[in-house]
Formats: sequence, C-alpha cells, structure tokens
Amino acid sequence: MYIEEATIEAFIFDNPIICPELRVDAAWIDYNGHMNMAFYNLVFDRAVDHVYDGLGIGLDYARSGGGSCFTAEIHVNYLSELVLDDPIRVTFQLLDWDAKRLHFFEQMYHAETGELAATSEQLALHVDMSERRASPFPDAAQEQISALMTAHQGLARPQQVGNIIGIRR
Repeated sequence: MYIEEATIEAFIFDNPIICPELRVDAAWIDYNGHMNMAFYNLVFDRAVDHVYDGLGIGLDYARSGGGSCFTAEIHVNYLSELVLDDPIRVTFQLLDWDAKRLHFFEQMYHAETGELAATSEQLALHVDMSERRASPFPDAAQEQISALMTAHQGLARPQQVGNIIGIRR
C-alpha cells in the first residue's frame, strides 16, 4: 500500500489518483444485505492513506512523531449499493489546500461496472503531534501537495462538491 520514492512522481500526476482496489468483505455486510455505511468510510479512509503515503504524510510520517493528518469534516453521499465481493475502485481529487489543510474529494466506484457507489468530500488538518494542534505541513510535503494541486486544477469539479444536507422541497 505504500508508495516508494521512485513512483511518487507518477503517482502525483495521476488525474485523479486511482487508489488500490478493494473488495467488499463479508464483515462489511449489514442486515440489509449490502455494505454498511461505516465501511464506506473505512474504504475512503484506506484510499486517503494511500494518497497520504504518496505525499510523504502517511503512516511512516505519523510514526516518526512529527505530525499527522486528522479529519476535520466529512460529507458522504451514498449513491448505489455494494454487495459481498464487489470490487471497489476509489479515486482521489485534491480540490484546494493551504499550509495546514487539505480539501479533497473521493469517488467510489464498482470497479467492474463503473457505477458510482458513493462520494466523500473531506477537510483534513495537519497536526503537530507533540502539541496536538494544527500546524503547517513540512516543506517537502507542501511541495508535493502543490504539485498535486497543479495536476488536479484542470479536473472537472464533481457535482456533489459543496452539497448541503437538507430535505429538498
């Protein structure tokens, strides 16, 4: 799941980033016979871990004690069901960023049919783990994030970005 130095450049310029494929596990199925909502979040989180590894702010970085990324806000849209053993493909698109935050969008697809199953819009904070407070990303990470933003600037903005929860009348 981790990205080696030699592949970071190729990873950064995927438009959008395609994360490693997963399959719906039996433990993820609820009493309705489909993937439970909690596991959509798990799959999105694993995809984010893949991206963070590529940006140098993933598991190894967090284990070093310098910092980590925390989710500040998330909005998930559930669009179609996934069932046992369905293959899942998640894409990642960086929408915006600053020295301490990432705003990104993920789309989860049935990997064989291409049907959009769910979307996740997130805001993440970089946290200094010694102080447990938001802090700027390291310079090297800011360079990678800037390159990713440049690569993703031309991507179409997904229709679910910025949706507000409410009952439409």
